[in-house]
Amino acid sequence: MFLSLSIYNQTSKIQIMERTLVCKLREKIGESVKIDVWIETIRNQGSIGFLLVRDISGKVQIVVSKSNKQVFDVIEKVTPESVIEVEGLVKEEKQAPGGFEIEPKKIKILSLSSPELPIQVLEKNEKEASMEKRFNWRFLDLRKPEKQLIFKIWTSLEKGMREYFEKEDFMQIYTPSLMNTASESGSEVFEVKYFKKKAYLAQSPQFYKQAAMAAGMEKVFIVGPVYRAEPSFTTRHTTEYTSWDFEISFIESHLEIMEVQEKLLVSAFKKVKEEQGIDFDIPTIPFPKVTMKEAKGKLKTKGIKSEKDYDVSPKEERELSKIIKEETGHDFVFLTDWPKEGRAFYHMRYEDKPDITKSFDLLYKGIEITTGAQREHRVEILEKQAKEKKIPLNTIENYLNFFKFGCPPHGGLAMGPARLVMKMLDLPTVKEANFLPRDVKRLTP
Repeated sequence: MFLSLSIYNQTSKIQIMERTLVCKLREKIGESVKIDVWIETIRNQGSIGFLLVRDISGKVQIVVSKSNKQVFDVIEKVTPESVIEVEGLVKEEKQAPGGFEIEPKKIKILSLSSPELPIQVLEKNEKEASMEKRFNWRFLDLRKPEKQLIFKIWTSLEKGMREYFEKEDFMQIYTPSLMNTASESGSEVFEVKYFKKKAYLAQSPQFYKQAAMAAGMEKVFIVGPVYRAEPSFTTRHTTEYTSWDFEISFIESHLEIMEVQEKLLVSAFKKVKEEQGIDFDIPTIPFPKVTMKEAKGKLKTKGIKSEKDYDVSPKEERELSKIIKEETGHDFVFLTDWPKEGRAFYHMRYEDKPDITKSFDLLYKGIEITTGAQREHRVEILEKQAKEKKIPLNTIENYLNFFKFGCPPHGGLAMGPARLVMKMLDLPTVKEANFLPRDVKRLTP
């Protein structure tokens, strides 16, 4: 017993230096620190060596004198993108990046990188690799600070969204990705083998959100993956993406859903500005709203042809956003009152305009980021509208059951945060806003 206590007392006195992030080094000028970092560049000038290193929070310069042989020998062995641990003194140096540098007392190699990189990580060399090659080596591509900023912004957006939902007493639910039938039109779904049956990857958690309304949960939100088997080779499509959904009971109009989204997005944008220090314009409320009929009229005035009265093409989305920006100065616009031909069977229709749905899209800087609507909750009307769309009622029997035992008026939406981030940062494709994008050809890494 005395021996165990003696060992404990000895080990408890061992002091392990905690890691310091680069962003905190300025506060520790004149102190000894430990940092764990990647090596970005190496310059060996004979009698002195310079390492520019980085972690998730920033970059710092390390200066090594040849007189410190043990440390100097280490920097002659390392390669760019190696991971090292450095213990040393933080010194003020006005000519160094950030105004300070580290004089190392000890450098330990944690992981030695192969000298030949398949793609360059340095920002100035980014053009040397095609987008396809960068995605093949996505983990290296994401070491670039400007790429990591994408996901810092996405994280802040989601924090702001969650803060709003928490304040408004929403409940988060987690829904399956496997379904026994298609969740939307029945086309463009991924079929998978499910034991001795067929299953489908969910195109949307729509039916599950409505089940939550039938369960009396009243206000729910979901963050999760959805899948679309669309053979699309565009800058705005992927086959798997993250969707932000919410659904609310006891509404009187789809206008209430739009109002919630406005407040949600303001909360999200404010959080980005607060945490990332980026000067995004916080959108003003209310967002502009135009009906589909009004939008088609505005586009016609500008000489933009429409292929379908009940839908808008990507070109129409871009041009309508430009028109609204010129008229109102706003980057967002709700496109409302879609004809029934362009909407799902479960979208509620106006009683005095039975060909028009109580639905909307939200456009942001020329691209649709949201689809929403008030849902039809009266089972006899749902059955009638499903038949109109030539949907066999036996294929949606479980869905129709939600509305046979008391279900409140409700509505909601689905939003694509990747498209939102794409436009916030003016990225060339939505794939850049995805951690590991999936498209028609890509299943790796």
